[in-house]
Formats: sequence, structure tokens, C-alpha cells
Amino acid sequence: MFDIILKRKEETNVLKGIKLRLYPNRTQQNQLEQMFGNDRFVWNQMLAMMNERYQNNKDLPFLGKFKLNYLLKPLKKEYPFLKNSDSSSLQVVNEFLTQSWKNFFQDKTGQIGKPRFHSRKYLKKSYTGKSIIKTAGKRYLKIPKLGYIKTSKIGVLQDVKIKRYTVVLEPTGKYYLSLQVEISEPEKYSLTGKQVGIDVGVADLAILSNGLKYPSFDSSYFEKKAKVWQRKCARRRHLAKLLVLQDRNKKVLCPRSLESFTNWQKAQKSIARYQAKIANQRRDYLHKLTTYLVKQYDVIAIEDLKTKNLQKNHHLAKSIANASWRMFRQM
Repeated sequence: MFDIILKRKEETNVLKGIKLRLYPNRTQQNQLEQMFGNDRFVWNQMLAMMNERYQNNKDLPFLGKFKLNYLLKPLKKEYPFLKNSDSSSLQVVNEFLTQSWKNFFQDKTGQIGKPRFHSRKYLKKSYTGKSIIKTAGKRYLKIPKLGYIKTSKIGVLQDVKIKRYTVVLEPTGKYYLSLQVEISEPEKYSLTGKQVGIDVGVADLAILSNGLKYPSFDSSYFEKKAKVWQRKCARRRHLAKLLVLQDRNKKVLCPRSLESFTNWQKAQKSIARYQAKIANQRRDYLHKLTTYLVKQYDVIAIEDLKTKNLQKNHHLAKSIANASWRMFRQM
């Protein structure tokens, strides 16, 4: 079975994703940490309330995002620190929670579970807002509750309308701003009169019907580096656990916690850094390849494969995941 992908030559408004690097100062970093925690707190509070409501009476009407938003006002009065967050980000939390419950109720296969509580130990932190972001100069943006924050080049934000933004703290310790923008005049490519069929593979990512082949992304170098740090991280975590248990057994007045061992945390960041390099280079490779194919051909037919079923073969699962067939199709 093949899916046909046609070029869109004329469109009115198109949604596009833009990712920028952020360079917050120490005060802004502390503010971001507070905002990440506030989103997690609201999610857990609302989820606990909805779980109790569902357990007490399953026949009660479902609470949508608008009804949950009404509960934010008394919640802010009870917990004043929630006022330090962008109000729209807390509304987005309710929107995500409502959608998670809808997915759970509408799922007939039993594969989607109930929404779960968010942990502060999760390394990747983020919050999403819908407020207005303003540009200032060449390297600064004005974000609600954060003020003017330094960023990478903002020339890509000219003649666009920002619909939604997400601030992310990666496990590597770097801050990013992901923007969902609306553009009125998307980039247009000239017609070539060519068409092609693409067969995806493991050794060769794309095998074209005209005989051309494009290899899969090679991530072996950084994977070896990541494995070395994974072993170091496992050893350091094991030693840290032994020292924590030793403090508990000796009943030390101020026992150490697992998070207080910096060597283990450094190893975690090193693993995340190499994994991020692999992901970024793979995404860059796929962007360049797909852009080239779209410019060269007007009609593209791509093989339709059930990747999830193929990954059950443990001999090919890693190679299939590294090839990123799904990302290739989406691009």
C-alpha cells in the first residue's frame, strides 16, 4: 500500500514550528523553575480532584477545560505562589489534562491508561502558554513573567503570528523556546513535472524507483560515547545508593539524599548531551534529505509500513528506530 504526497502550491495560512535557544540569567532561571513547578502542581491537584470525583460517582458529568479553569481562581487564593506563572500556561495544563481523560475514555483497545501524576524528578521540564510575545532588538524577546530574555536570532519571527509557545529545559541544561506560528505566505516551489516512488529500508533509508539510494543516518560514534557514560552513571548511582543507606543505618543527623551527589548528576547530563547530539543530527539529516526530495519531485509515493509491528523483531528494532521512518514520512 502506498500513500501519495502532493506539493501544496497555493495555501492561505499555514502553521509552522520554530525553535529558538534561550539564555536566561540566574533570576530568570529561578523564575522558570517556579513556573515549571506550578504547572506540575496544578496538574497534580486537578488530577487528584478528578480521580476522587470519578471514584465517588462514575456517573457524574465530565469536567471540561472551561470548568477546570473556573477552579484556578480559588486555587490561586489558597496557593498564592501560582500567581508567579503565566495565567495562560495554567489554562493549557487544564486543556492537556482534559484531553488525556478524553483519550482514556474513548480508547477501546485498552492501550491508553488513565492520566498519571507528574514527578519533579523528570529531567525534561516545560510549560506552554498562549500569551503575547514581543520581539526587542535582534537578540531579545519579552516573555510574560520573565521580562526581556536573550535568545538566538529572531529574524525568523518576522511577518508571523505566534499562536502558542513552549519553554523547555532539556536534560542537557539548555533552555529552548518552541513557537507555533501562523504564516500567511508559505515558501513555494516550482513545478518539475517529475514523480517518484520511495521504498524505505534499514541500511538504505530511501530507495527511489529511479534507482537512487540514500543511506540511513549513522549514529554509531555518539552511541559509543553515550554507552560509556551510561556505565559510569550506573556505577556512580550504585555507590550513591550505598552511601545513602549507610547514613540511614548510622542514623546521621543530616543524612545525604540521592540528589546531593553531583558526580551522578554530571554523568546524567553527559548521557543526555550525547543523546541530544544524536537526535539533532538525525533530524538535520532528515530535514535536508526530505527538502531535497520535495524540491525535485511533484508527486511522491511512499511505502506504507506498520513500524510498530516490525519493531517486535528484536534483531531489527534498533536499526528501524535509528532510521526514523515515521519522522521521514512526516517531513
